[in-house]
Amino acid sequence: MLFRNRFLLLLALAALLAFVSLSLQFFHLIPVSTAKNEVSSKSRKRIMPEPVTEPPGVDPVYEALLYCNTPSVAERSMEGHAPHHFKLVSVHVFIRHGDRYPLYVIPKTKRPEIDCTLVANRKPYHPKLEAFVSHMSKGSGASFESPLHSLPLYPSHQLCEMGELTQTGVVQHLQNGQLLRDIYLKKHKLLPSDWSMDQLYLETTGKSRTLQSGLALLYGFLPDFDWKKIYFRHQPSALFCSGNCYCPVRNHYLEKEQRRQYLLRLKNNQLERTYGDMARIVDVPTKQLRAANPIDSMLCHFCHNVSFPCTRNGCIGMEHFKVIKTHQIEDERERQEKKLYLGYALLGAHPILNQTIGRMQRAAEGRRGELFALYSAHDVTLSPVLSALGLTEARFPRFAARLIFELWQDREKPSEHSVRILYNGVDVTFHTSFCQDHHKRSLKPMCPLENLVRFVKKDMFVALGGGGTNYHDACHRAGL
Repeated sequence: MLFRNRFLLLLALAALLAFVSLSLQFFHLIPVSTAKNEVSSKSRKRIMPEPVTEPPGVDPVYEALLYCNTPSVAERSMEGHAPHHFKLVSVHVFIRHGDRYPLYVIPKTKRPEIDCTLVANRKPYHPKLEAFVSHMSKGSGASFESPLHSLPLYPSHQLCEMGELTQTGVVQHLQNGQLLRDIYLKKHKLLPSDWSMDQLYLETTGKSRTLQSGLALLYGFLPDFDWKKIYFRHQPSALFCSGNCYCPVRNHYLEKEQRRQYLLRLKNNQLERTYGDMARIVDVPTKQLRAANPIDSMLCHFCHNVSFPCTRNGCIGMEHFKVIKTHQIEDERERQEKKLYLGYALLGAHPILNQTIGRMQRAAEGRRGELFALYSAHDVTLSPVLSALGLTEARFPRFAARLIFELWQDREKPSEHSVRILYNGVDVTFHTSFCQDHHKRSLKPMCPLENLVRFVKKDMFVALGGGGTNYHDACHRAGL
């Protein structure tokens, strides 16, 4: 009886404490933890509130917020995770440039007023921002491959120029670089303290936003690096195809994909009405508005919380934005289902993937070479690589997206090497087409390097059909 009374007393006390705790939280007398990506209303008011959890259906606002990728709190990631008996051998990083000013303007409207100078008291901010600017100002004599030496090393216009990297874009990649530094340098000691130029491979397209994004990530990764050890190579093609860019069959697949996009748009009556309404507001023909790619400018307004433009005929608004963004999401989904894009992706991604496995194989053989490779690129670079790898559920590359290939050696079996592939910090290795089946058969936490090599050297061409066994034959196949 005594035991029973004590039990009831404890139960009642626990209920009372729970009630008091909930009451205090309800009246905000004690703090409640916020969601990972939540932004304070005082620090950054948004056009629409940011959802805390992923919605069950298509939500254009949620997808747009993910695309903006506005820096908030430190990101959790799976890079560098491996059993203790694995040694990290090399890392290959593909990034999309950070947040930028639009490439297009909405006809007859005022350009969004975004400041592209780097200012310490403006959000988003990074503790290394001022040091980054200072270090970049010392790099004017740095040795870059032509024509990169003519580009500015950081954004500096009070009114952004078209396509210019913003402060948000710089901070996104300073944050990426610091994250990779904490994992690959501090934890895994990937580079020695006296690292040399030969151990870094740096490549970028000839746009200021990609060079500056690469430098921001590099500065976060190697603060106050020695300019004499840095050499960025110029890549003329957004596909990073180097000397293997001529590929008629790839262009054929692209034309088929563009035709699919066009037919999908024609079927979307709501989209056409929306374009028509927006064209009426800005007083231009619908064709002219559509050709100006208004979503590019609207995303800038959205990501920077700048009101959509107005004219005497009315205002472009959130409902217009939602319709166009929803169509983008539907287009992406149909693209994966119909697989017309896959042929383009396999041929578009092959040169850079072939280059990457070549570096991995040399590292696995113990030959001196690059330990860390960085490719600063575009959405049209990462998107075909993701599709070629079979990552059908991967979202379209957001601003400052990162795709990473890690090469590992098993210390217990030094001749065995494995790869991990991570997209925005998520391990997607066993979602790739070349390692799905291996994951079902093996308990090993990584994918054998030979799986990736076989995929690039052989299976990519098998997936294309037509009997081609190499890149040149696949690119020049007759009969299409």
